[in-house]
Amino acid sequence: SPFSMPFSNTPVSARPTPNADTRGCENGDLMDSFGIFLQGLLAMVAFSTLMLKRFREPKHERRPWRIWFLDTSKQAIGMLFIHFANVYLSDLTEEDPCSLYLINFLLDASLGMLLIYAGVRAISAIVEWRQWDALRFGEYGEPVQCTAWAGQCALYILIMMFEKVLIILVLLIPQWKKLALLNPINNPQLELAIVMLIVPFFVNVS
Repeated sequence: SPFSMPFSNTPVSARPTPNADTRGCENGDLMDSFGIFLQGLLAMVAFSTLMLKRFREPKHERRPWRIWFLDTSKQAIGMLFIHFANVYLSDLTEEDPCSLYLINFLLDASLGMLLIYAGVRAISAIVEWRQWDALRFGEYGEPVQCTAWAGQCALYILIMMFEKVLIILVLLIPQWKKLALLNPINNPQLELAIVMLIVPFFVNVS
């Protein structure tokens, strides 16, 4: 693999570190106490952004709170799946995991969004063709049926899994390894803050 992802249990401290002074983020940093704090902060920022976007919608176009919550919860579950998949994949590399996480995130936010859109359109076409009313995205019946939400959520997760597999295939292109090595930030906490909070914040609010 171009990202050199050996499934090894060798401790990080036991690996040779001839360039230790030229890299900041190390394996495990994404899930240490500071990394978890940043992820919690990012979750709060993402939720606040969704609330802000809702209140900026014209009142006559706003979905009822119950429908908004059901729609948003599906998106949140999908985002959590992608996020933790990126964290897991980033920790498999011997290169700078923060750089790989950032590359994953930016690909998800660009090419990945196109893949997800195409996946949702394809699934919606199949649902209409088969007349599976409960699986129409955004429609939950009256009264609301939990099974409809669960079925739509499962389909959405399948789309996210498909998108993540394709992004991984894109990352196998050798040129990405060179990009991952471009890491001038020596402070691991600063690098974590940039790739896990600052960049996602500006991408999400745009």
